[in-house]
Amino acid sequence: MADVAREAGVSGQTVSRVANGRTNVDEATRERVLDAMRRVGYRPNSAARALRIGRFRTIGVIMAAVPTFGNSRTLNAIAAAAVAESFSISLMPLTRPSQGEVSGAFTRLNEQAVDGVIILIEQHQLDESEIQLPTGLPVVVIDSSARYAHPVVDTDQAAGAASATRHLLDLGHRTVWHIAGPPQSYAAERRRKSWQTTLKRAKREVPPVLTGDWSAQSGYEHGLRLAGDPAATAIFAANDQMALGLMHALHEKGRSVPADVSVVGFDDMDEAAYFWPPLTTVRQSFEAVGSAAVAALLAEIAGEVRAAVSVPTELIVRSSTAPPN
Repeated sequence: MADVAREAGVSGQTVSRVANGRTNVDEATRERVLDAMRRVGYRPNSAARALRIGRFRTIGVIMAAVPTFGNSRTLNAIAAAAVAESFSISLMPLTRPSQGEVSGAFTRLNEQAVDGVIILIEQHQLDESEIQLPTGLPVVVIDSSARYAHPVVDTDQAAGAASATRHLLDLGHRTVWHIAGPPQSYAAERRRKSWQTTLKRAKREVPPVLTGDWSAQSGYEHGLRLAGDPAATAIFAANDQMALGLMHALHEKGRSVPADVSVVGFDDMDEAAYFWPPLTTVRQSFEAVGSAAVAALLAEIAGEVRAAVSVPTELIVRSSTAPPN
């Protein structure tokens, strides 16, 4: 800055005003200072400025080291929303979301100078409050029903699963089978419980739960078994990838979708409209979750209090469902 001041023939204070975008500098002087900055190769030190004002314009994100489709899409949405607000993100992946790993992640993020943290962990530890979140940083938690003293952004998983189940019942199917996600997943368990509750309220038989691992292979393996049961005329898979494997198995075993078996997925991944037949599914708005999480965190950083946010789902009806024969 001293070199720029000498080159431009102004005070260091004037250089500081120009570097910080202040308006109390006349245009001719500003241009002279900017020309001097270019000649001497000066660039403002954003790290030093952050230390001075106590803001780093960086958001930390703590998430599982091997993300699911939904978490990957949510992370992309968080990054896009952060960039739109001129923030960057610092990602801290966890191999296992234990108390020690979460506390360690907070410590490392503090060392990297972040303004706040978004927690994106699809595990029951958060839902059951087994993990105590450290204090000292603004925090937003995604998809948890635990009562934290932080804003929670929660997709309405229960409503989505209920709409999928009711859709199949309304078509005339006697009951609905379910291929659930892994039991350690908060989202999978919320969907499973809602499917079960919806059937009970309709006074329908609740078939045994089939548990997958989100992969198309697990959907395929369960599909091979379900294909041999003529009573299984309607199946709700907890995500689109398992629904894809399920439909492959049904076709392989000679059961037509939807003439013999109706199939509903969950997520509405980009490829779902191009399955054969195109998949009826529950659409999640990962973009809405990501932007709501960033907005809630920035509000918390600014000292505002935000209530919990529930992001709605939407049933997208395509050609994989039909009344039973």
